[in-house]
Amino acid sequence: QVQLVESGGGLVQAGGSLRLSCAASGGTFSSYTMGWFHQAPGKEREFVAALSRSGIVTRYADSVKGRFTISKDNAKNTVYLQMNSLKPEDTAVYYCAAVSAPFGMVVAGRAQYDYWGQGTQVTVSS
Repeated sequence: QVQLVESGGGLVQAGGSLRLSCAASGGTFSSYTMGWFHQAPGKEREFVAALSRSGIVTRYADSVKGRFTISKDNAKNTVYLQMNSLKPEDTAVYYCAAVSAPFGMVVAGRAQYDYWGQGTQVTVSS
């Protein structure tokens, strides 16, 4: 079973950047497809980005395409979410998630993920 711990959230002005990190432990990191989700107050948790086990295949929500980049470092057991050109509507708690999946598959469905971190708050001021 893998444990996930997010970090890197904070307060940033619109147009700014943040890089979120998610450190994994207790499992074989390279065995997992990784994803990022966010949840704004009063809203459901929504898909943001996913990365295949291969580290090559990615998928993004339309709202973040061209602004966010998901990547990972297998040596550090860490997945990242680089967020650029941030907007106030990006304000949310961001969660990292993991699921065991085939090598080149990305997973966008929230219900398909087995493991979740505790979340990190991102606030974008206008």
